[in-house]
Amino acid sequence: MSVKIKNEKFAEVIDAQILCDGSGEVTFAKGEVNRPGLQFTGFYEHFDEERVQLIGNAEMYYLYSLDKECQNECVKRFAQSGIPCIVCARDNQPPELLVKAAKENDIPVFKSPIITGELGYKITNFINKETAPMVRLHGVMVDVYGVGILLIGESGMGKSETALEMIREGHSLVADDVVEITRVAADRLSGKSPELTRHLIEVRGIGLVDVRYLYGVGAVIPEKTIDLVIEMELWNENTEYERLGLSENTTEILGVKVPSAKIPVSPGRNLAIVIEAAARNFRLTRLGYNAAAEFEKRLPKDMLKK
Repeated sequence: MSVKIKNEKFAEVIDAQILCDGSGEVTFAKGEVNRPGLQFTGFYEHFDEERVQLIGNAEMYYLYSLDKECQNECVKRFAQSGIPCIVCARDNQPPELLVKAAKENDIPVFKSPIITGELGYKITNFINKETAPMVRLHGVMVDVYGVGILLIGESGMGKSETALEMIREGHSLVADDVVEITRVAADRLSGKSPELTRHLIEVRGIGLVDVRYLYGVGAVIPEKTIDLVIEMELWNENTEYERLGLSENTTEILGVKVPSAKIPVSPGRNLAIVIEAAARNFRLTRLGYNAAAEFEKRLPKDMLKK
């Protein structure tokens, strides 16, 4: 998946100055960066031209060590190879011939004061987020004791009201109504709110409430890893709900399996407390303690006593 980003946005991310605007945007296809030292020496086998070209001290000093004729041939071939952009680290000013060749081929050139290793990490992290698979789901997301919980279920289940109760208890809202879910790694999902509804929560009978102003900036966070999915549904006496928790259920989103639970909704049931307990129990399980497994160990002994 490739994505086009305006030069100004990319420059802001890497704290860079735009030396050459090129076409006005950068097309990112791969998250990795390339240090073009070998390419400057003329070696182009196994060269991935779709990567961002990051020039550090070593590559820059090598370019300046070349005489004008060799430097011109070197940068012309480099600029004609189809690269997306050139980023110069440590505030190094690239040779005029390199900037000229970039202009002729509509290649953006940036100069950043950040050291090469850190800059490469920033670029990789930014591209991976921008090009990551993304889906929007109807639901509510909250951060409970550091556990990112995605609440799903049909409209009218009380997801927003439950989230509001949890915010009042000191937990944080990530998104209400629509959650943008991105696969940021092979086994990790991240959720955030669309910009239009950020910090807002809908309460039936009242309308939209701005959580940030009502409860303070600590009551909202911009993005959170999805650790647990909780599905809320109306109580059905014919449905057999989990009683012990011996089996671990999962929900698959964007190819990633996330631990999940189904909570029945019935009048008078305090769902905020139930979800708090689910978050605490999730943390304990990840630390190696499983209450259901401990109960299963005790069960045979108790039965033998009888």
